[in-house]
Amino acid sequence: MIVLHYTGMENAEAALERLCDPEVEVSAHYMIAEDGRIWQMVDEAARAWHAGAGEWRGITDVNSRSIGIELVNRGDHPFAEPQMAALEALMRGIMARWAIAPEDVIGHSDMAPARKCDPGPRFDWARLAREGLALALPEAARSEPDAEAFRSAARGFGFPDVADDLLLQAVRLRFRPWGRGDLAPEDMRLAAAMAQVCSSSL
Repeated sequence: MIVLHYTGMENAEAALERLCDPEVEVSAHYMIAEDGRIWQMVDEAARAWHAGAGEWRGITDVNSRSIGIELVNRGDHPFAEPQMAALEALMRGIMARWAIAPEDVIGHSDMAPARKCDPGPRFDWARLAREGLALALPEAARSEPDAEAFRSAARGFGFPDVADDLLLQAVRLRFRPWGRGDLAPEDMRLAAAMAQVCSSSL
């Protein structure tokens, strides 16, 4: 897998110092600055401490099955064009080298919604999907809210077993970051689309 993160820090230098500090015990394979500069901190074949506790499609040791990419961003503003362009180029190479499919590109919040919200609501997942670097959901019909059906679809898609509110938040962060409030018909459209993906390819 590829797991995408934001650093949550003011600048690349501060983030790099933290990610390279052995006492902090946090690392990632790559970090990309807002101007597109890329640092490789861990060999792709080695395990990096970027994911932590969580789950995706039943895999609980995500660190051992993924490459982590940190994007320099505080989490409260859009990701810069040079940074996104550098990310796309980096991901194309990683996905080719390791035969990673678009459905195996996730955000930290996808696998650990109880703990994490990165890469956050300002990250442009749709852009990656248009480039074939992340999964795009198919069109699906809206329906009346059904918590059990939503949970079943989200869990089948790969999201972890967490409380309903956290599960809804995780799905929205990935596919509908502007969504607010209780489970809505538009969320059920996402559930139907996730179910379609599961039945066809996952």
